[in-house]
Amino acid sequence: MEIKRLNASFGASVTDIDLAGLDDPTFAELYRHWLQYALLIFPAQFLSRDTQVEFAQRFGALEFEYAPISNLTRAGNVRGEDDVVKILKGNMEWHCDSTYMSVMAKGAVFSAHVVPSVGGQTGWADMRAAYAELDADTRTQVDVLSAKHSLQHSQAKVGHSHSKQSQYSGYGFHDGEIPLRPLVKQHPETGVKSLLIGRHAYGVPGMSEADSERFLGRLVADACGANRTYFHQWSEGDVVVWDNRCLLHRVNDWDMKLPRVMYHSRIAGDPSSESY
Repeated sequence: MEIKRLNASFGASVTDIDLAGLDDPTFAELYRHWLQYALLIFPAQFLSRDTQVEFAQRFGALEFEYAPISNLTRAGNVRGEDDVVKILKGNMEWHCDSTYMSVMAKGAVFSAHVVPSVGGQTGWADMRAAYAELDADTRTQVDVLSAKHSLQHSQAKVGHSHSKQSQYSGYGFHDGEIPLRPLVKQHPETGVKSLLIGRHAYGVPGMSEADSERFLGRLVADACGANRTYFHQWSEGDVVVWDNRCLLHRVNDWDMKLPRVMYHSRIAGDPSSESY
């Protein structure tokens, strides 16, 4: 395989590789690159459902196997302003996956099936570099702070209040305890520290609601700048795998009259390191 670094503080493009036919030594090498770069992009793989799931399972147990991230109905029609579209619009803000669950995700494998002609890029942001480059006062502050994480809270900002009659499955809209997670996460495999922030985070203990919102918003705005972000212009058949333990991600806006169909296999976190 050929590894080419992206023009950012993280990430690499991987070519001359067939994800459907990896032997164990090649996957072990690929996994080492994944820990180093946090985001790997594989152009023109065109994985089937089963092959994507099998590839994702090599990174660990799956939180879910294969879910559409799409603005199309099962019948293939473009959706109106329903709850599924509200989830898609919420995902246009920087976030980590499943921080609102009892165990946050380890990572994800994502594949492109239908791509709009304009917009719809996916962006990632390097929270390792963001933490390393904090000024001393801010680092001292975030080292001892935590925030709650809730999908209900983040989706309320886009006017989404989930109901049992919704076409959205309701994943993440649970009634259990709201996780309180430290703002700084130490990677369980590399030992590198990163910021754990994003749209699901709110309610820093000891701060007023307004102060917490401003503080967390400033952290995200500062973290997702300079050379710490990369936006991928999708082509059909592209596959990516990213490390949810140290990257934020988001989708860029697009004309939702145009179809966009992606498939997501979410890698489950280790309860010993990804629980709150």
